[in-house]
Amino acid sequence: MTAPETDNRPKDWDGVPPPPLTHSSLCPVFLALGWVCVGLGFIGAFLPGLPTTVFLIIALWAFSKSSDRLRWWLWTHPRFGATLRAWHMHRVIPPPAKAAAVVMMMISVAIIAVSSSSWQVPAILAAVLAPIAAWIVTRRSAAPVDSAVDSGEAVDA
Repeated sequence: MTAPETDNRPKDWDGVPPPPLTHSSLCPVFLALGWVCVGLGFIGAFLPGLPTTVFLIIALWAFSKSSDRLRWWLWTHPRFGATLRAWHMHRVIPPPAKAAAVVMMMISVAIIAVSSSSWQVPAILAAVLAPIAAWIVTRRSAAPVDSAVDSGEAVDA
């Protein structure tokens, strides 16, 4: 199943592989997972501390295994599509998202440290979250730019 030929598909849509499990018995499971993640992402857009993009990335993955139409909907979404495409193609995490993730992890450790009666629980949580935070911070903040295109030079097609 592909997007209609009459639509305004982005050029980078052609690089996205077709859903491999379109006729699988797992399609309803992936479809349900996609919708659950869209719902959690929607709630996360309004509720501080609940991520939005992570759930939409999972939803995009699940829809790619179950529904090309829904994958296309997320891929071209006016608000979230660019972020999802940047992650999918370049593994880019925007600086505000990096900061929010790391700050929320630090707040979580602080809350657990204050409310815990022992030092082991916050220490374990910090030990688990520190490498995750380091991984997030070390991801690209912007998509790579082709220097030949930026300088106005001709690019061979």
